[in-house]
Amino acid sequence: MQMKKDVHLTGKDLTQMVQLRPQDVGKYAIVPGPRDRLDVLMKKIENPVRNFSFMEYTMYTGAFDGIKVTAINGGRFSTDTSITTEVMCNAGIQNIIRIGTCGALDDSMKVGDLFVVDEVIRGDGVTPYYVKDDFKTAADKGISDLLFEIAKGMGLSVHRGKAWTTDALLRETRDIIEAKRAEGAKAVDMVSSTILTICQTYNIKAGSILAVSDNVITGEMGFMNPLYYMAESNLINISLELVKRMEGR
Repeated sequence: MQMKKDVHLTGKDLTQMVQLRPQDVGKYAIVPGPRDRLDVLMKKIENPVRNFSFMEYTMYTGAFDGIKVTAINGGRFSTDTSITTEVMCNAGIQNIIRIGTCGALDDSMKVGDLFVVDEVIRGDGVTPYYVKDDFKTAADKGISDLLFEIAKGMGLSVHRGKAWTTDALLRETRDIIEAKRAEGAKAVDMVSSTILTICQTYNIKAGSILAVSDNVITGEMGFMNPLYYMAESNLINISLELVKRMEGR
């Protein structure tokens, strides 16, 4: 007996399952990974309404400076990121901004610096099911340019360029890292490839800005460094300022 459907569960199915409608969300979505970063973000959103809670993911929609904004802890890895991204895309959100973390692949980048993703080398296990090997994953240039401009205007140390997304955090060997650096990668994360690729398949504008948590080249680890936590806060402020700028304010 063959499957009754072409695809067992689609993004549209998931969106209907959590009872999310286009009128329930904003034109903009800000997407941190962990729930605690979402909690900090929600303190800056006026009159937030919980759209849904499903497993460990929760989506809220409220207002910032009179602009309707949605936020969700959108995943730490490629697999869970694909699920939440499908929901956002099928709900009709038009602009999606990932605020996350990365490891630096350049010894000039320090813990607490910021990195705007322009392009991605796809090393995750999800996107091969969406696109062919020669697909070019890239952020929306307008969003990337604004993110960089805003961060610079705030006097922050910000870099931009190509990132590499991997699922194998504990297999970042010297040979693999040097190969990705030779391809132009300046940072490594576990999410940008998935969220940007899926958004591209839906023709939805998306960008990714990341806080440097460690440096793979020098071995510096900054997960307990106050500069890293300050950078996380800066990501939230930058993303909200981006929303205002995109609305012409």
